[in-house]
Amino acid sequence: MRPMDRSTSAAFWRGLLDVLPFLLIVVPFAVLFGVVARDAGLNLFEAMSMSVLVIAGASQFTALALMQDNAPILITVATALAVNLRMAMYSAALVPHVGKARLGTRALISYLMVDQAFAVAVKKYEETPSMTLPEKLAYYFGCMSMLAPLWYLFSLIGALVGQAIPAELSLDFAMPVCFIALTAPLLRSAPHVVAAIVSVVMAVAFAWLPWNLGLLVAAALAMIAGAQTELYLNRKRAAQEVTV
Repeated sequence: MRPMDRSTSAAFWRGLLDVLPFLLIVVPFAVLFGVVARDAGLNLFEAMSMSVLVIAGASQFTALALMQDNAPILITVATALAVNLRMAMYSAALVPHVGKARLGTRALISYLMVDQAFAVAVKKYEETPSMTLPEKLAYYFGCMSMLAPLWYLFSLIGALVGQAIPAELSLDFAMPVCFIALTAPLLRSAPHVVAAIVSVVMAVAFAWLPWNLGLLVAAALAMIAGAQTELYLNRKRAAQEVTV
């Protein structure tokens, strides 16, 4: 076997191992989705189609909540898309690392893009700038080799046996814990922190809006606040360089 093959294989298994701790969250999260989907009135085929096609837990739960509230379909779709706007930012962050991959490979990456894989992969890429493109791709797919199949499997289990799960198990802990674990390590700069704070404050402030429209408002204001903070810091840094 050629050295590149060995290094690529090692990167794949490293990605698989690095993402294992997140399975403690993904598994109950997937089960919870299956349970909630059936409770919302979706049949087994509809629940699994949503889980496989969307593969984005937060937007799936948001859509289900709005469907239960009989929100207009346009509002449901728009809110779910707003929740998933972070995926566009994830994509932009990955371009310097995997942007030269083949179109089909990039399409597969975009389909398999989830918070856990992105967070683990970007951290690894930044810590190991010497990684080649094949190694980066192998690492990413190593992450998803566990996340995606188990998301499908346990969504199915939740949809099949959800009614038998005792309420006292409180599986709804999975969503907040998952996002805390993902978000906290990424708050490494002032714009990130400002955007996070604004999103939380605005989501609470606009919680009274119907159909979870407060999420759309909070997301927009958070992105504006983060971008403005970045621009302010860049101008301040440029001014300091001029004076020096």
